[in-house]
Amino acid sequence: MSIDTIIGLIALVALFAAEGFLPAYAGREQRLRHGAENLALAAMSAAVAAVAAPLLVLSVEYAAARDLGLCHALGLGWPACAALTFVLFDLWMYAWHRANHQVPFLWRFHRVHHTDPAMDSTTALRFHPGEILLSTLANCLVLMALGMSLGMLVLYKTVMVLVILFHHSNLDVPARLDARLRRIIVPPSMHRVHHSAVRAETDSNYGTVFSLWDRLFRSFRLRDDPEAIRFGIGAYDEAAWQRPLRLLRLPLEPNQSRTATGADGPVGAQS
Repeated sequence: MSIDTIIGLIALVALFAAEGFLPAYAGREQRLRHGAENLALAAMSAAVAAVAAPLLVLSVEYAAARDLGLCHALGLGWPACAALTFVLFDLWMYAWHRANHQVPFLWRFHRVHHTDPAMDSTTALRFHPGEILLSTLANCLVLMALGMSLGMLVLYKTVMVLVILFHHSNLDVPARLDARLRRIIVPPSMHRVHHSAVRAETDSNYGTVFSLWDRLFRSFRLRDDPEAIRFGIGAYDEAAWQRPLRLLRLPLEPNQSRTATGADGPVGAQS
C-alpha cells in the first residue's frame, strides 16, 4: 500500500468522524449507509487503478530512459522539477476535470461522482471505474510530457487526496478560515458550489488543489447561502441509484440537456 493511500485512509477516517460532531449540513441519519455505498464503489475503482498502475510506472520509466519531458529539456534538478511539475500537473487536473463536464462521453462517467445527493468526505472517492481507467491513460501521457518521476507523482497524489477529502467533507469550517484557505487551495465553500444541481454552479470551481486556476480561467463561483445548496444533478439521485451496482450502469443511461435549475448532462448531449 502506497504512502498516499495510507495517509488518505487516515484522513478519511478522521474527517468522517469529525463530520459526525461538526456537520455543515445536519440531519444525515443515513450517513453510515451512504458512506458504505460510496466506499463500495471506491473499492471497485481502486481495483481498476491497481491494475492500471503499471502503465504509470512504464510511462515514467520510458520518459526517464529517453530524457523525455519538460524537466529533462530544461535540465532541472529534483527540487525545481518537483515544484514545477506539481503546479503543472494540478493545472492538468483542472483541464481534465473541466473536460469531464464539457465532453458528453466523459460526462457519462463523471456524473456518477455528481449524483451523490448528500456530499461528504466519502464522496471524494466516489468515481466510476471507467473514469479511473480513462484518467490513468491520460495521465500517462502527461507524466511523460512533464518528465515527472514516481516520487513526484506520489507527492502530488498525497497532497491531492488530503485536499479533495477536505473540500468534499461535510465539516463545518469557520467562514474566516475557509476564506483564508481559499486564497491558495480549494476549500469546502468552493467545492460545495461545484456539486450544486444548478448547472451554472456545477460548471464552475473545477480546481483540485489550487484555487487560482478557477480565478485565472473565470470559472470561480461562490454562494452567499451555501446552506441552501441542493446537491446532485437533478436526476439519478434517488436512493435506488445510490447502490454501487446501479452506479456502475449509470454511464449507459441517457444524457439530457441541463436547465438553469439543474438536470442531467452537458448541453447538446442528448442521446
